[in-house]
Parts: sequence; structure tokens; C-alpha cells
Amino acid sequence: MTCNPQIAEGWHGKLNLVYADRQGKTQLIYNHQQAPLKVQRPFYPEGEKVCHSVILHTAGGMVGGDRLSSNIHLQTQAQALITTAAASKIYRSNGLQARQTIQMQVDVGACLEWLPQETILFNDAIFRQDLRVELATGGSWLGWEITRFGRSARGEKFLQGEWRSHTEIWQQDVPLWIDRQCLRGSEETFHSPHGLAGKPIVGSLVWVGDAVSAEIVEKTRNLWDGEGEAGVSRLQHGLLCRYRGASTSEVRNWFIDVWQLLRVSFLNCGNYIPRVWQV
Repeated sequence: MTCNPQIAEGWHGKLNLVYADRQGKTQLIYNHQQAPLKVQRPFYPEGEKVCHSVILHTAGGMVGGDRLSSNIHLQTQAQALITTAAASKIYRSNGLQARQTIQMQVDVGACLEWLPQETILFNDAIFRQDLRVELATGGSWLGWEITRFGRSARGEKFLQGEWRSHTEIWQQDVPLWIDRQCLRGSEETFHSPHGLAGKPIVGSLVWVGDAVSAEIVEKTRNLWDGEGEAGVSRLQHGLLCRYRGASTSEVRNWFIDVWQLLRVSFLNCGNYIPRVWQV
């Protein structure tokens, strides 16, 4: 199936969130939502400094022609951790593209931890995600993306369809990190060492904010103890981790360990696992 980028009259979910620091407490001061996107009431399991938010997609998944648009703004000194209530499902396409666009602005001294649960692409899905972060000097951003190609628990492979993921992090019109990935479903791509190499799951974790020492890089590599393939790269202003394998729990556990190492090293935060991940 070839990608038809035309957008039909699908469901267009919108989310606009603004966080602000109010005397040491991060508060969600503006919240505009349009179905099927919704954000739960903020909570503070770590204290008032870090505001935790959980995003819901009430439709359960995306089909061709659907669009999701999110705008998230952290004002000066705000700190937020945002995750999703469940895995995102991208269903078999009708020939049209399902698309998600995420715009983030992180102001001076603010920190956004963007930790969605995995995305599952059904065979024949056509999906594109564009994520752009405008990062002020002194701000920091940590995010990950975990994608499963095909419902592998049912023996399904991603042999038709298309996936695109574009992530950009900018600071004062200077690109700090640009990552553009595209995978077209086919038997050859699924098995090629330049594609999935027979592994249905890929993942990326990116930290951008402060320079990372060689010691942190080494610790990150030592945290890996899995059967899949993993790599760690030092960025000019942060760190990049990549994964290709067959186990969601394997990549998630490694990413959580790396995330918590970075939290302790750079954010003055302790170890914490969001409750929604434990359901």
C-alpha cells in the first residue's frame, strides 16, 4: 500500500496545555482539549515542583484521516512529566494517513519529561508523527519513543503500510537534534539488517539540556543487559539511546533506568515510576 497523505474528514483531536511555576509549585494554568484527546487532573506524587499529567486518547486508536494536534508550553522554571494512559494503536489504513503533530515550548529553567507509552502499528497502517521542541537556553527536555511494528503477539508482521517519525529540537533557531525516520512495510524491510532485522520493536531516548560526561555515557551503556541491540551516543548538549529488539519490557526497563540516572544527575529528582505504567 502506498501512502496517500491526503487528509479526509477524520477525527481531529486537539490538546493545548500551559504549565507555570507558582512559588515553587508547577501548575497547569491553561487546558484546552478537544475529543478524542483529554488530559487527566494533574497530580503531585513527588511533591509540588513536578506536575504529573496523563493524556488519554478516548477513541482507543487512530485510523486513516485522523489527526491529533498537541501544543505544550512550559513557562519559566516549570517542571512537568507527561505520559499516556495506554499504548497508542494505529489501525489498518483505508489508504489515508493518520497524523500526529506535537509542538512543545520549554522556557528558561523549565524541564519537560515526555514519556508516552508505546505506539503499536497494525499491518497496513499509515502513520506520521511530527514533534518539534523549542528549547530556551537553560531549559531541558527528555523524551522517548517506542514503536512496535505489527501485533507481534499474534504473529503479525508489518509488511504493508508506512511509518514516519520526525523529531526536531531547536534552540534560538539553531538545531540541537533532528531525527527523521521512515519505514515502509515489506518482507524485505522487516528482515533486512538496514531495516528491522526481524525485530518488531525500535526505540529512541533523547536528553537535551546539559552536556553529558563520558562517565554518564559509560554508566548508561552499563545499564544495558538485554538480548536486543542497543546503542548510546553522546550529543553536543545531551544523550541519545537507540534500541532494536523484540521485547517492550526490555526496552522500557532500560529506558527507565537511563531516565532515572539522568533525573538524579541533572534534575535533582529521585527515582519514581508513574503509577499508570504499573497497571
